[in-house]
Amino acid sequence: MRRTALAALCLAAATTVGLTGCLPGEDKADDKPKGPFAGLTGGEIADRAVKATTEASSLRLTGDIPADESGSAMTFDMALNKKGECAGTLGTGGGKADLIRTGDTIYVRYDEAFLRADSEGQPEEETDAAVDLLAGKWTKMAAEGADAEDIASFCDLDEVLGGAEDVNSDATRGKTTTVDGTPAIVLHEKDGKDRYKLYVATEGKPYLLRVDNTNAGDRTTLTLSDFGKPVPAKKPSGEILDLDELAG
Repeated sequence: MRRTALAALCLAAATTVGLTGCLPGEDKADDKPKGPFAGLTGGEIADRAVKATTEASSLRLTGDIPADESGSAMTFDMALNKKGECAGTLGTGGGKADLIRTGDTIYVRYDEAFLRADSEGQPEEETDAAVDLLAGKWTKMAAEGADAEDIASFCDLDEVLGGAEDVNSDATRGKTTTVDGTPAIVLHEKDGKDRYKLYVATEGKPYLLRVDNTNAGDRTTLTLSDFGKPVPAKKPSGEILDLDELAG
């Protein structure tokens, strides 16, 4: 689970970092900007979007991580806030893990497919034992424990979006569109050889709604929504297996 949570955290961090170290753009659409954000360059819009997004008390992150040599493709759908609470799911190998952090405790429930995908390369008997012990059951661990460190970090919105302030972006303006029904403007951003599309809300606060990594062979998408909404982080009901006690 530590590898899984870290991978999800890395995607969110890497996508946000795409806003912070960008090279000057060449898109002439910024010469005489019209329509939404009239008079603003793409870089100025990106700066406003990052400010609004990092000031949100909570949000929902939905994304995907393509497969690489270190593991299977992964997905995540998490609501999290600046109190360190989170609730949502991580997916890999056709399986999923439900994740909740509330207070000082992290709760996780794995299905069999997730456990087998996450244990790829391990001895079969160890994987079978983990499936027998954990599949379909809620587990808990202390958030400050070593095994929970990466998960706890992913549940903290300040840490996930850390380093995104003071962007001074050189993004260039693109077309207008919608993201899940919300009007948005597309910005084009580049960082060395990396290329990104940023979708910024044109109505209400200029939240960052989506970031696409458009590099060939490494395409990923991060969607942001539910800004300022309560995170449904509640202790699961029923029997819960204490992983800290099992670890001794």
